[in-house]
Amino acid sequence: MTRIRITSGDLTFIAETVADAPRTVEAFLELLPYRQQLIHVRWSGEGCWVPLGDYEPGFGFENATSHPAPGDVLFYPGGYSETEIILAYGPCCFSSKLGQLAGNHFLTIVEGREQLRELGLRCLWKGAQDVLFERV
Repeated sequence: MTRIRITSGDLTFIAETVADAPRTVEAFLELLPYRQQLIHVRWSGEGCWVPLGDYEPGFGFENATSHPAPGDVLFYPGGYSETEIILAYGPCCFSSKLGQLAGNHFLTIVEGREQLRELGLRCLWKGAQDVLFERV
């Protein structure tokens, strides 16, 4: 299990990799440190996402879900919609303009969960938020 620090402004979270998604975890770890922006989801409820466009991560579905719990981080490897990472901060049903999707649950936030709502509300009301994913 690898620990990942997720930092957005003054908010810091610690996540742990999920053993049931080894190919997803391996591909994600190769991207680290990874800087991007989180934006609020459009169709999925209370979540934030990192659009990855046409990026092809080289893995398919494993440990996939449409209903991440708050603090779950999913990696959607593309297909019906663009490749993306989604972080649930509240009730969430992963969807796109094409309908419900499933993403690979590969990280779970284990520290800082009490700050998730603040992160989500910043994305919703203040727009895109810088985010950094890095190994602890």
